[in-house]
Amino acid sequence: MVSLFTVEGLSGLLFFGFMGLTLAGAIVATNARSLIRSVAGLALCFLGVAGLYYYLNSPFVALMQILIYVGAVCVTIIFAVMLAESSELKQITSRNGLVGPLAFLASGILIFALAGLALRTQWRPAPCLVNRGTVENLGQSLLTTYSMSFELISVVLLVAVVGSLVLARAGRDK
Repeated sequence: MVSLFTVEGLSGLLFFGFMGLTLAGAIVATNARSLIRSVAGLALCFLGVAGLYYYLNSPFVALMQILIYVGAVCVTIIFAVMLAESSELKQITSRNGLVGPLAFLASGILIFALAGLALRTQWRPAPCLVNRGTVENLGQSLLTTYSMSFELISVVLLVAVVGSLVLARAGRDK
């Protein structure tokens, strides 16, 4: 039995804290009636995911998650919402009453199916690989092995910048 006051117990508590932060942000993002609150929930969800990355010994990926998704994507969405027509920002008025319970039912079935699969699978220990994780190794991988992914990310960011400029040029009054 693992006690809460051991390293393993605190590590598990930290993991569940990050997981709870991610789920809470996702719930806020999907259930908020205001677009700004939805974006705030999305940012909270992204922060939880960054915490999970940090928990998995990837501090650089966690920092990039915060810089790119929380810092750039969420700010761009808020920028677009602020520049949009005020008549386009009407709050969601009504929803079908069956959507929530059906979503919980579907997610429950998925969780139980994945848990059953995880319990029936014979897990082999992972090979012990040394992960240096330096920025130099990451840069070398980005420019050799993963160069296509790196270029696609830059194209997506370019499209986001051009889209925000188009929105800013049109302004509130078209």
